[in-house]
Amino acid sequence: MTSKGPSRTDPSGAGHPEAPPDKARERFHGRRRGRPLRKGRARLVETLLPQLRVRLPEEGPVDLPALFGAPRTACWLEIGFGAGEHLAWQAENHPGIGFIGCEAFVNGVASLLRHIDERGLDNVRIFDDDARLLLAALPAAAIDRLFLLHPDPWPKRRHRERRLVQGETIRRFAQLMPPGGTLRIATDHPVYLGWTLRLMGRQPWFDWTARRAADWLERPADWPETRYEAKARKEGRRCTYLSYRRTAAPA
Repeated sequence: MTSKGPSRTDPSGAGHPEAPPDKARERFHGRRRGRPLRKGRARLVETLLPQLRVRLPEEGPVDLPALFGAPRTACWLEIGFGAGEHLAWQAENHPGIGFIGCEAFVNGVASLLRHIDERGLDNVRIFDDDARLLLAALPAAAIDRLFLLHPDPWPKRRHRERRLVQGETIRRFAQLMPPGGTLRIATDHPVYLGWTLRLMGRQPWFDWTARRAADWLERPADWPETRYEAKARKEGRRCTYLSYRRTAAPA
């Protein structure tokens, strides 16, 4: 089954002309597939993913209550969940919260599906396409916590526009979160860290919650380590953990 993706591509919600879905896909940068899936994971992609896939409406925002079926106390979103360890841990430890995981890499989606299947998680839904399409279709003030953990840093100067952390994307995050909502960003790349700190420091909608070095150099207890993070530390790269509180709404 395929997602009924709308033609939205503008993550800022500023009302720019909509581009056809194929144009949005042309601008997607990143891998869609890796090694061939094992039989068990391929089966989950064929059978379980259609049950959990977020399908975007032709008009209007995503109906989150209908998406999860059972009432949820809040909705949390992780963009680029990798192999899904962090998202699965959060969902297992917060069963009353609804989770949306966004990941276009099918091997990562298959890995999360395995976690969901083995742990019997019923509070996770998956959007397996370009995150910008989902961001444009979510209702305002609906995401209480948003995770962006170790996004591709696109370190070359000519690729900076490919980074997910951009001024218009930060604005969209603020639109999607209620007052007091939490934005968590992790990176092991010094260039991306500097980029993120500069852009987040210029915007008026989020306050950085760090008060001492340990607040961003030490991973919080409710922030489980991923295999990517473990690999980065093993290779000598320092990981940083940024947490921001949504304080003001975009005009």
